[in-house]
Amino acid sequence: MRALILTAPGTPEVVDLPDPHAGPGQLRIKIAGAGINPADLHILDGGQTGLGLGLDIAGVVDEVGPGVHGFAPGARVAAFQFPHASHMTAGAAAEYVVVPADAAAVVPDGVTLVDAATVPTNALTAVQLLGPLGPGAGRRLLVTGAAGAVGGYGVALAAHAGWAVTGLARATDREFLTRAGADRGITELAEASEVDAVFDTALFNGAALAPLRDNGWYVGIFPGQEPPAERGITVTVGVVRADGAALAELLDLTARGVLEARTAGTVGLDEADSAYAKLRAGGSRGRWVITP
Repeated sequence: MRALILTAPGTPEVVDLPDPHAGPGQLRIKIAGAGINPADLHILDGGQTGLGLGLDIAGVVDEVGPGVHGFAPGARVAAFQFPHASHMTAGAAAEYVVVPADAAAVVPDGVTLVDAATVPTNALTAVQLLGPLGPGAGRRLLVTGAAGAVGGYGVALAAHAGWAVTGLARATDREFLTRAGADRGITELAEASEVDAVFDTALFNGAALAPLRDNGWYVGIFPGQEPPAERGITVTVGVVRADGAALAELLDLTARGVLEARTAGTVGLDEADSAYAKLRAGGSRGRWVITP
């Protein structure tokens, strides 16, 4: 099979690998779409070689390993996976990929596999990091980078959970913020009034503490860049983890229109460089998807 592998720092290459097979507790998925995310740029620039690229998976189950229940060949599924540390092992940007069954979720009717490939990494990041904040009723959340990859899901999930949401994004993103559920849009951090929590996907870091009330919450997305706590503020940061059950709920919210699947376009494996370049240039709205 063909797969996109980081053969040199910053240099992805399409290589031929043996077809993988599902082991105990695993599914083999024939890929229909592999979403490209900001996290992929960190992998590209990280200096490690031999990694299979692609975190977001959508496709059709074509092999089920021993001990797997709830999935059968032909099922449309999506999944999230970390980059493979094993040398020359495929990630999502490949013709086939093997994942643990508990990382996968059935894609509901009404959601295309290309759209499903845009959901896992960013939606799981948002729901897992916002979860510890508790109920939103009567509380206000500021989301920085509110129209971006993670921030857009943060706005929609928080609004769905009852938060009053202020979204910080470009003025041209105001229509999206409204659709996602924000009741206020701002373009500068200085415009923010006092809030109970900040979901800082734009990495303002210490500056994002300014609108936070005493004893509020700061939630960051990049471990090691979070600001020191002050004024009783709880500072949290985390790394996304695979969770098939949570992903199933997020895909259901996508099918119901609560979450918006934003696809910028599709490219083949051989044209993946062009999509990485567009993402690196910034300003993209929606995810590029590799279609092997």
